[in-house]
Amino acid sequence: MKYISTRDKTISISSSEGIIQGLSKEGGLFVPRSIPKLDNLMALKEMEYKGLAYVIMKEFFTDFENDRLKNCIEKAYDNKFSTDHIVPVIKAGDAFFLELFHGPTLAFKDMALSILPYLLKESMRINNIQKEIAILTATSGDTGKAALEGFANVKGIKIIVFFPEYGVSQVQKMQMLTQEGNNTFVVGINGNFDDAQGGVKDIFNNNHFINLLGKNNYLLSSANSINIGRLIPQIVYYFHGYLTLLREKSIKENEKINIAVPTGNFGNILAAYYAKEMGLPVNKLICASNENNVLSQFIDTGIYDRRRRLILTSSPSMDILLSSNLERLLFHLSGGDSVLVKDKMVELAELGYYKMDNLDLRDFYGSYSTEEEVGFEINKMFMDNNHLIDPHTAVAYNVYQKYKSETNDNTKTIIASTASPFKFGGKVVSSIGIDINNKDEFEIIEKLGSKTNVKIPKAIEDLKDKEIAHKNNCDREGMEDILRKFLKVGI
Repeated sequence: MKYISTRDKTISISSSEGIIQGLSKEGGLFVPRSIPKLDNLMALKEMEYKGLAYVIMKEFFTDFENDRLKNCIEKAYDNKFSTDHIVPVIKAGDAFFLELFHGPTLAFKDMALSILPYLLKESMRINNIQKEIAILTATSGDTGKAALEGFANVKGIKIIVFFPEYGVSQVQKMQMLTQEGNNTFVVGINGNFDDAQGGVKDIFNNNHFINLLGKNNYLLSSANSINIGRLIPQIVYYFHGYLTLLREKSIKENEKINIAVPTGNFGNILAAYYAKEMGLPVNKLICASNENNVLSQFIDTGIYDRRRRLILTSSPSMDILLSSNLERLLFHLSGGDSVLVKDKMVELAELGYYKMDNLDLRDFYGSYSTEEEVGFEINKMFMDNNHLIDPHTAVAYNVYQKYKSETNDNTKTIIASTASPFKFGGKVVSSIGIDINNKDEFEIIEKLGSKTNVKIPKAIEDLKDKEIAHKNNCDREGMEDILRKFLKVGI
């Protein structure tokens, strides 16, 4: 399996090289030259999560020795997850909730960021790289903590996370600022997620700085979903969800399902698209946006337009106007036209929008949820089914309801439930009618636990007593300078 760039398909590298590089040198994203097929789905029906992960990942990471890939998987999906199932599937109301938040940071990012450090270390061994790797990541909330958790104290790697100072929840912020590990570095950005992500891309595209890092024995890489080492492991849980429904006789052999995903940077739903292309029987991929609805508008119109004000919502991981992974979908749906993709990315950078003509988006449905609708769905799901969901999951569930209303499609549907409701306690508590006046985030969480009789995750309970370890702040323009100081290069 080779990986080619979305902006220059003559660039062709191995999976281990793609994991190390993160981003292609001309700014494109790596995609598999072809998407492998899984012929006999029923043969996988009884597999537990780790076995299934190996079956899928070995199709993409073909330069990894089998035993070493298995070892990466064994180390990643161990007792750091609070359930032996790794990803439980819960039936509530008219949908099946794929609970992706039982890892150490209580968000779906753990599913891939638990294995990425092991994939990266193995990739370095395969390519005989002796340099230290600097992992550079922008986060809209959950990626940052999951990356920090995964890479903390990993020898030969430093992890640097930039987050929007006022664009994450208090819990998300505390999770990052209290991160231990002498190889970790967390910086708040005076701006939004797009500023943080844009600044990271600027650094990756600064050849002078990359060369300077090289002279100081550093190699730059990424833990964002632009990295194929993040994207490929996410495919696994969609197969796992489907096979779980098969085992439980909730669906029949070859029966199609819908998958609804709360979507910001487009990586999570792109993994579902890859699963469909591999042979998972998927009817419709439901792309759910919050009020920053650039993606749902693109699916409706073929026009991607970021020329608007970013709205801060109760689902901050989706407060994004520049969805990086959509570039990969454009490449696939355009028949691998890297010239077209590059032109469209230039238009987006220079004009703030682009239009795609004759793009076949029939696999997708897109819509968005308002803050009022998010609160309504959290309340209704709890009152009707005694099931708590976080705001991101509520966005997906609400858009699923709109899809059903518009299409009368009763295909059984999996909702990607991407975060613990306790990470966004304020919105959840207010939605279910609990008074939160004059209470801080941790008092709100305690009230949520006591009023609903749901156990507060220990990772959140312990947060309030942890010391702040990172007190760094800068503007987008100062990101490179603060990185130089941490890495002690060119100062």
